Amino acid sequence: MMNSMHMREAVKAGDLLPLADKERPRVGAALATLFLSILFLVLPALAARAMDIQQVTSPKGITAWLVEDYSVPIVAVRFVFDGGSTQDPVGKEGLANLMTGLFDEGAGPLDSEAFQIRLDDAGAEMSFEETRDGVYGSMRMLAEQRDEAFDLLRLAVNEPRFDQAPIDRIRAQILSGIIANENDPDTVAQHKWARAIYGDHPYSRSDQGSRQSIAAITQDDLKTLHKAVFARGGLHVAVVGAIDAETLKKKLDMVFGDLPQKQALTPVADVEPKLAQRLEVNYDLPQTSLQLAWPGVKRKSADFFPAVLMNEILGGGTFTSRLYQEVREKRGLAYGVNSSLVNQDHADALIVTTGTRSDRVAETLGIVRDVARQLAEDGPTEAELAATKKYLIGAYAISNLDSSSSIAATLVELQLDDLGIDYMQRRAGYINAVTLDQVKAAAKKLLTAEPTIMVVGPPLAGAGKG
Repeated sequence: MMNSMHMREAVKAGDLLPLADKERPRVGAALATLFLSILFLVLPALAARAMDIQQVTSPKGITAWLVEDYSVPIVAVRFVFDGGSTQDPVGKEGLANLMTGLFDEGAGPLDSEAFQIRLDDAGAEMSFEETRDGVYGSMRMLAEQRDEAFDLLRLAVNEPRFDQAPIDRIRAQILSGIIANENDPDTVAQHKWARAIYGDHPYSRSDQGSRQSIAAITQDDLKTLHKAVFARGGLHVAVVGAIDAETLKKKLDMVFGDLPQKQALTPVADVEPKLAQRLEVNYDLPQTSLQLAWPGVKRKSADFFPAVLMNEILGGGTFTSRLYQEVREKRGLAYGVNSSLVNQDHADALIVTTGTRSDRVAETLGIVRDVARQLAEDGPTEAELAATKKYLIGAYAISNLDSSSSIAATLVELQLDDLGIDYMQRRAGYINAVTLDQVKAAAKKLLTAEPTIMVVGPPLAGAGKG
């Protein structure tokens, strides 16, 4: 039950990335680039400039970021508690995931059916999900029925029932997925990948758990985790829509004000991904997937924005990235190739993923390694850097601020990263201030290491060390 992710400077993920991109729409690189350029001329950070973000603090001390917007009669709420699947006890892996499936399955005086009926009658949508580092909640409601919707959210947050019948039902659904994934090559590979690069760190564990761990979870386990995680000290809230600050203060106290102040989390250590490994996961597949990991950079590091720009030039998702041009456009080796900076609370990495025909694995891997090596040695050009700055400044608003829900999600992530309420106004300045020498230094620092490489597909005797 992963949270939806928006295009930010870096990916926040529970699992790193899928093994291979899906095919891109074939609109033509030149046409797509022209279209994006026109958009970015018209909308360079338009939403960030127009958006008035207020910091609202309730009488009980609950803080939220609020964007008032009365263009549509909708209120979107997004919040997160620090924690997540790293808090699953050993032998009870999957606990946080199971818990997030139960918040709308009965709360307070309402059993599962009654709660769902009340939710439907209120015209509201409620969801919860976990990542490795957090438990997220979302709600969208009609402004005219916000009293009822906020009351249901209050019940879900404070008084989840964890009745045995819903526990058994949601557990069975998760177990069905676990069994199906035991024969899924990508899932098996990602589990092997996580164990290889994270060792015995909690990041190496599946957030869904196993057959054995899911079966071992009890009602008391759910209540204990809820009590440990759901506390005001680890809470971050954003609200966007047709609600004013004074009304929101009352709703914040109603929903969150009675929670305990301090969380009771198990400490989680930082971990450096283990590099210079070669993993092979043998499956008889028509396409072989490749995944490579290099060192990453921390979100609060002074090197972060140089690394962001370097990553975009390497393979960050545009038609003009070096990997896309060399792997896809020039040689037709893959439908897609992508690089991403992955930031988690306790680990960071740069990940490249692609997929190719099984008889062209060595060639594709060699090209990916060569492109990374050349960027590390020579750095980007001035033209590449200028174009990438323009793209990143324009794409942020288009990708992150296109709806009330996406704005709320973005504001929560900014709070988690402690970037400040005026970050969106400052962001373009950070990007424009990066020099070519800084990007060259970032490329050299991150891409000269020996990566961990995973190959998923048919056995390939000596298939190119790259």
